[in-house]
Amino acid sequence: MTRQISPDQILAVRAFNRFYTRKLGVLDQHLLKSPFSLSEARVLYELAHGDELSAKEIGIELGLDPGYLSRIVQNFEENGLITRKPLAADRRQYRLSLTAQGRQAFAKLESLSQGHVAEMLSALPDGHLTRLTTAMSTIEALLGSPAASAATLRDPRPGDMGWVVQSHGALYAGEYGFDATFEALVAEIVGKFVTAFDASRERCWIADIDGTPVGSVFLVKASDDVAKLRLLLVDPAARGQHLGQRLVAECIAFARQCGYRRITLWTQSILLAARRIYQDAGFTLVATEPHRSFGQSLIGETWEREL
Repeated sequence: MTRQISPDQILAVRAFNRFYTRKLGVLDQHLLKSPFSLSEARVLYELAHGDELSAKEIGIELGLDPGYLSRIVQNFEENGLITRKPLAADRRQYRLSLTAQGRQAFAKLESLSQGHVAEMLSALPDGHLTRLTTAMSTIEALLGSPAASAATLRDPRPGDMGWVVQSHGALYAGEYGFDATFEALVAEIVGKFVTAFDASRERCWIADIDGTPVGSVFLVKASDDVAKLRLLLVDPAARGQHLGQRLVAECIAFARQCGYRRITLWTQSILLAARRIYQDAGFTLVATEPHRSFGQSLIGETWEREL
């Protein structure tokens, strides 16, 4: 049942929104007197902190309309701020990278933003500053979506394996156009894990938010010395919490504990976010192979990490 909210409560929230957006300068046509709108600044931020992101990934992360984002990307390219390189496996998608000019533009905008906030906060006494940042954390926690709650990593429960199969099938069909043969492969991997499970050398982690699974990863035995990382997944609703990094870190720690000497994995070149996670975790790309699978022309990649 929806709780009845009073007009005064609604007016108070709207008044605060007007006050805060004016205070941050986001109502100006150009953010902080820069050449960029707020949306353009957010796209610049993602590109500056990512590694060759695709426009699709940025759109999903920021919740931007694809047509609007396309115009931002085109404007950035025309002004020499970015380069676009088509993906080999899907030439409809592009890797976006900031040029030197683009990084200079972002650095200037970042400096303006840092200076603006510092100036705003410097006028507050220490006690008030602490109250302000605490209140901000409270607002974020109370108004955040369920995915904003802290995620926990746990062992699988009954029903989780079905969730892993269904979630992989739905996500990869929706974001990359994979057909049902991919879901069948996931089901085969999950089935083998359950029926031949070696608790001393294999494990599955489920990322959980308030009792709902939002991520998964499996570490299985490839040989006595080599472990294999499989089925890394983070639900789009839970992105931004570094869950992928946490799940991969658990695999590495467990593999060391089990005495494995190396971890290997197989992924696709179009999975840019996953590739960045592996690279940041110390994995190295050791082999590539074009193939036709899941209804798509893909480039498979083998990554490895010594332990």
